[in-house]
Amino acid sequence: MNNTYGFGRIILTLVFAMCLKIAPIQGSLAIYNPDWVLLTLIYWSLAFPERVGIFHAWTFGLLTDVLTGRLFGQYALAYSLVIYISLLAHKRLRQFPFIQQALFIFCCLLLAQLLLLFIKNLQHTAQLRPTFWVPVFTGTLCWPLVYNVLRFVRLAKPIK
Repeated sequence: MNNTYGFGRIILTLVFAMCLKIAPIQGSLAIYNPDWVLLTLIYWSLAFPERVGIFHAWTFGLLTDVLTGRLFGQYALAYSLVIYISLLAHKRLRQFPFIQQALFIFCCLLLAQLLLLFIKNLQHTAQLRPTFWVPVFTGTLCWPLVYNVLRFVRLAKPIK
């Protein structure tokens, strides 16, 4: 796979993940929407650590901040920290069974949620509600789907 073609696939999947992040979902179902952008960034940083790194996490974090209307830089900080940890452990993570990878994904999503809650708490009083855990669990449960879909996209042959 040449660099331009492969990088185009990465960008397209991240743009699609951003669309899923801001997709209009009915009121009570919105809490079940996992952080698709972070899951996609984690996958690509594990698959291509030399191509997708902290810069991409920061950039797409800033774009996510703008799209969601949150404080500018909070998603960028959370995504960058998680991708940094993913890059540190990417060689070991590739060897782990799927269950252990899912546990790592759970910890990454939890870290991002905690950081976002901390930043929200700095702005004003934020409470830790039971709904805090829902995107972490749904993201962990969606990891096999994200992994398999993005793996298919990565390994698909170009259309001529």
